[in-house]
Amino acid sequence: MRASVTKIINMKNVAVIGAGTMGNGIAHTFAQSGFKVQLIDINEISLKKGVETISRNLDRMVAKEKITAADKQATLDNITLFTDITEGVEYASLVVEAATENVDLKLKIFKQLDEACGEDTILATNTSSISITQIAAVTSRPDKVIGMHFMNPVPIMKLVEIIRGYSTSDEVTNTIMELSKTLGKVPTEVNDYPGFVANRILMPMINESIETLYNGVAGVQEIDTVMKLGMAHPMGPLQLADFIGLDVCLSILNVMYDGFKNPKYAPCPLLVNMVRAGKLGVKSGEGFYDYSESRKAENVSKQFQ
Repeated sequence: MRASVTKIINMKNVAVIGAGTMGNGIAHTFAQSGFKVQLIDINEISLKKGVETISRNLDRMVAKEKITAADKQATLDNITLFTDITEGVEYASLVVEAATENVDLKLKIFKQLDEACGEDTILATNTSSISITQIAAVTSRPDKVIGMHFMNPVPIMKLVEIIRGYSTSDEVTNTIMELSKTLGKVPTEVNDYPGFVANRILMPMINESIETLYNGVAGVQEIDTVMKLGMAHPMGPLQLADFIGLDVCLSILNVMYDGFKNPKYAPCPLLVNMVRAGKLGVKSGEGFYDYSESRKAENVSKQFQ
């Protein structure tokens, strides 16, 4: 374990690929914990929006007296923005990829990271379902590729699924487990199967909830009320699907269906049609619920209370 602790002490620069919901949350968390963060996105507008989101979320924490204004400024000062991957990862000891849940895109990014990063750099992916072993296979360092599946909203949620690929080394696994603890997270090691643990259990429940709506058994609010009040879930499954993103839910279910060849993972036709229609949940303003801009801000704010 000593070697892992040494790696963590020396791990001052962390690059995060993607400035979307998960990427800016991961960058926020590392920066608030004192790491120098290179936040990378090919889209300058996405980078700007990502930093604005981090700033707003920090403001809420200041208002709740969880951090000081000086803490907020220190966190923002720890983040540097890049639109070029090669430039952004130059000094990184760890890269956390948080791009769209698309296997072809992730494989392309990891090939590029493998070429651009130093030979000792650990490459992590925030994928919620795609095989770590498959991602690692396109690199020359499969022993240094690992999954770090953060939960949304990242600054608040404690769990990080740590997923070992077939070739991930014990040293890298121990390093990332210990690193996650320094972020105030609770790391849980799982094996590399489609959906891992969190989504292998969660997505069939969400899919079955959509099927229940699709079959006319009950309405949206009624289904969510049953699960919240009857099963002690803090958020109903349909509201949670909206929060995750219906396109993300569909992508995860497709990965699991392709991986297991089991019809129980087949996405509900209603989910498929909603995604085709652009009804993606909170991010698009409409999913199972209708989200105005004020309502969207209210929903996000509640996550930081």
